[in-house]
Amino acid sequence: MHDLFKELFDWYGRSLDSGGLWLVALLMAIESSIVPLPSELVIPPAAILAQRSGNMTITGIVIAGALGSWVGATVMYWASRWAGRPLVMRYGKFFLVAPEKVEKAERWAEQFGSFGIFASRLLPVVRHLIGIPAGIVRMNYWKFSAFTLVGSALWCGVLCWVGLKAGNDAALMQGELHRVALWLFGALAVLGVIYWSFVHRHMKPAAK
Repeated sequence: MHDLFKELFDWYGRSLDSGGLWLVALLMAIESSIVPLPSELVIPPAAILAQRSGNMTITGIVIAGALGSWVGATVMYWASRWAGRPLVMRYGKFFLVAPEKVEKAERWAEQFGSFGIFASRLLPVVRHLIGIPAGIVRMNYWKFSAFTLVGSALWCGVLCWVGLKAGNDAALMQGELHRVALWLFGALAVLGVIYWSFVHRHMKPAAK
């Protein structure tokens, strides 16, 4: 576990040395698309490496992450807007977007409106799907963009803070199994509570 943790961290560090903030933006754009790339694996390590090497700044990471998220969400928005709901529902499954996921995101957007765009950037599951219903219902693009950028910047800031706290955990950085497990369990527990107590409840089908 120690060797695997260190190898992955070193590989990402080398990639960031060459790609810099452009790589952060690219990965966050992918995260905001249909590809399930967790932002929790992108931003915190970048913050740790920025603190160590000084090649990037935390502000730069937040801006790059927010812009990347906006680009990915924009692609989803316009693809859904041009394709329309029937095509998304029929063929989305071939692009890892199952109809039930689209319906859940639609319920979320219907219930929370524009604010739902902002809130979705802070929540698992909904985060990378919210551009689909926004495009289908033809939400004002500039309003969609503004809420996406603000919400994404806040989320990236939170993840940077987590990364800096983790970077100060010497045992974690050395790849000690119990510390890695503790951080992973804590992150999963928080995300699980958020999802089941808030997201899942509001995305359930309404009772007939």
